[in-house]
Amino acid sequence: MAGTTDSGTGEYGGTGGVAPDRAGPAAAPPAGTAANPGPRRSSWRYIGPGIVVAATGVGAGDLVATLIAGSTFGYTLLWAAIIGCVVKISLAEAAGRWHLATGTTLFEGWRSLGHWTTVYFAVYVVVWGFVYGATAMSSSALPLVALFPEGPGLKTWAVITGLVGLVFVWFNRYAVFEKVMTVLIGMKFLIVMYVAIRVAPRLGDAVAGLVPVLPDGSLLYTLGLIGGVGGTITMAAYGYWVNAKGWTDSRWMKVMRLDNRVAYITTGFFVVAMLIIGAELLHSSQIALTSGDRGLIDLGTILEDRFGVVTAKLFLVGFFATSFGALIGVWHGVSLMFADFVDRFIRERFGVDTEDMVEMVASGQRERSFMFRAYLLWLTFPPIGLLFLDEPFGLVVVYGVLGAFFMPFLALTLIWLLNSGRTPAQWRNGLLSNVMLTAAGLLFVVLCAKQVKDLIW
Repeated sequence: MAGTTDSGTGEYGGTGGVAPDRAGPAAAPPAGTAANPGPRRSSWRYIGPGIVVAATGVGAGDLVATLIAGSTFGYTLLWAAIIGCVVKISLAEAAGRWHLATGTTLFEGWRSLGHWTTVYFAVYVVVWGFVYGATAMSSSALPLVALFPEGPGLKTWAVITGLVGLVFVWFNRYAVFEKVMTVLIGMKFLIVMYVAIRVAPRLGDAVAGLVPVLPDGSLLYTLGLIGGVGGTITMAAYGYWVNAKGWTDSRWMKVMRLDNRVAYITTGFFVVAMLIIGAELLHSSQIALTSGDRGLIDLGTILEDRFGVVTAKLFLVGFFATSFGALIGVWHGVSLMFADFVDRFIRERFGVDTEDMVEMVASGQRERSFMFRAYLLWLTFPPIGLLFLDEPFGLVVVYGVLGAFFMPFLALTLIWLLNSGRTPAQWRNGLLSNVMLTAAGLLFVVLCAKQVKDLIW
């Protein structure tokens, strides 16, 4: 996707290295050394971070949005869902390429663009984490309430899922986390594909849906479908999971690109399967779903009426795997980002490192840091309080506005960073990457303006 070569040394020397004044004390040992050997070629056996992104980025809300697209327009917007996956491939590839080409993280890149990036992200990560924590716990609790109607209520299940996610991420490192995420994505993949096959898709209509068509009144909905499926902040977290996997410089570039494509091809299958389910089960019958994650509970009831209790229960299991995978993915990935953010801020402001952060980063053990665990607690306990309160209107508006700005922020800053001297010459954007990232940036600016307008007016 990048339109660049896959070999060579960085403009600053070494293998895709960075300028000495930018490398920082957290620079990892170069690939090809005993400490961090690089691969000779791309191989399926290396993939992993992409699976984590796919499991985290496709949450219950994404499935509902695609389901409603199918129920409203049939197969007509299938092309838009696929373009959305291609857009996300470009964004995640760009984030991963920055990490591997420069040997630094996105925060170091953002900081080089000015202090405004620090101010924006500081406010964003605090408010977003507070509201998202409650949302993720509620989403994970919904299928459990449907599976065990005689068990605890929604809020109790929500608290349980949040605490289980906290304990799991607190005591495990990336390798275990990746294995669990692989199991969760395998569950939801098999279940969603099974349900899509059960509803007997009309292949002719599905093929016709690959031709770009805009039904009346569908423009903004189509843009939302393109931009909304496959993750938001997890796009930025991808580079951190790449580093946690042990991929630290440009010798891993081919592997990262294969890994990223696998992630979004998998995402594409989810999207197509849910659109088929919406088109076949809902569109032809003119059945409307409840908005939000509760729409999946509605779908479970419809599946039970049509195909029996076993299919309905299986779907609810897939719903839980989707929601809980997104929960622990955010608990892990965004906590990594927060730890890096605070560490770099303190280092630059006070000239000191938090704890033994340098050693932790070099050994891939950032999960042990105080700041990582502090953000884990922030994602869990304050949102538990929010579960028992009506969400304050002002907080919801701030959350929505900050979230709306994140994807334009990510796309446009990646264009800036990857076309500048901050990136070694051979890893800068090619024509294709620039076209895709620019298109993504413009798309997200339009969606941002619409979302802010809807929130305020």
